[in-house]
Amino acid sequence: MTKRQCWALLAIGLAASCLLMGYEFVRSVSTSLFIGYYGSRNLPWVMAAAPLATIAMVYAYGLVLSLMGARRALLLSTVASALVMVACQFGLLRGYAPASAVLYVFREAYIVILVEQYWSFINSTVRPEQARLVNGPITGFGSIGAIVGATLVRRLAGGLGSENLLLLAGLSLLPAAALAYAAYAWGGEPQPSAEEVRGRQGHLALRLFAGNRVLVLLAGLVLVTQAVSTLLDLRFSGLVEAAYAEKNARTAYLGGFYAWLNVAAFLLQFAVVPGVLRMVPLRAVHMAIPALHLTACAALMARPTLAVGALAFGLFKALDYSLFRAAKEMLYIPLSFDSRYRAKSVIDAFGYRLSKGAVSGLLALAGTVAGALPGGLYAVGALAASVGWILLARGATREIDG
Repeated sequence: MTKRQCWALLAIGLAASCLLMGYEFVRSVSTSLFIGYYGSRNLPWVMAAAPLATIAMVYAYGLVLSLMGARRALLLSTVASALVMVACQFGLLRGYAPASAVLYVFREAYIVILVEQYWSFINSTVRPEQARLVNGPITGFGSIGAIVGATLVRRLAGGLGSENLLLLAGLSLLPAAALAYAAYAWGGEPQPSAEEVRGRQGHLALRLFAGNRVLVLLAGLVLVTQAVSTLLDLRFSGLVEAAYAEKNARTAYLGGFYAWLNVAAFLLQFAVVPGVLRMVPLRAVHMAIPALHLTACAALMARPTLAVGALAFGLFKALDYSLFRAAKEMLYIPLSFDSRYRAKSVIDAFGYRLSKGAVSGLLALAGTVAGALPGGLYAVGALAASVGWILLARGATREIDG
């Protein structure tokens, strides 16, 4: 690996740190404020709206990518995200309740759009054997920022107020934009082939899915993993609402939870992931992760407390941010520019939110028809989805090995 590549990876890692620090403000604040205005029972409705916002933003990103290239597309989408946060803060400070719903939906979309652009750059910069060593630590840089952000939320929510934390989130995107721009300057801007230039295969490159089974399998894997995530998230949110009725206390608890979650992810990223990816076959990694979640879901069914709910949801997020992410990203490295930059956004941004939105929408509809759903139903659904995840991972890794 050259010195310029090392500087590029360091810069994109630091950019991720700034990005995820700001996201911790947005995540805790948006959840707490929405629950305060509308209650956790209405969370499935805004979760269901997230895929619509995400696909619109993915398409806009694809269009800008075609017109301006990868580096400028990342810069523009980052600055635009900061402006939306400031606009939401303006509405919330004036008691405009729908701004909490807008913020929640936007937070679901902007973070995946920006994170996937970072990984598109990384996957275009390193070789597979290098990725085994650096993917974990790169995600670790993000966790450092997330740990700082979640800690600040816990300490500042009571004094500054939840709404004012959004300004800090918007400001954090400015150094993220500068560092990401510098990463492209050091690493070089990947260029599409003649067949891909200026979006000739479509701004979303959907036609690639017809001829690339790896992309189809990756899409399926993302859909089922996010079904597990959504069900555990909703169960956890309900348990939090029952335990913490006051807005700022709820925000502070969530900030503390995400701080500890990011510490766990950080330790996995630096101390566990590089060794596991070097020594353990990829198939075993992908099979073991859903098996762990299946066990956690069974525990939540048996003991539906906030502590167990936090453990089950935290375990999913910690592995999703570390081992699962690092292993999954390796599959994109040998693919084409459009696969890494366009199809990847469809899979890991839109597909990520589509699964969450579809599950949330079905639950919202069921709740409307049948009344309040029992909390244990979420754990049962997550357990069933974990079984499907195991089966899909087995098929996906067989295809990859072949």
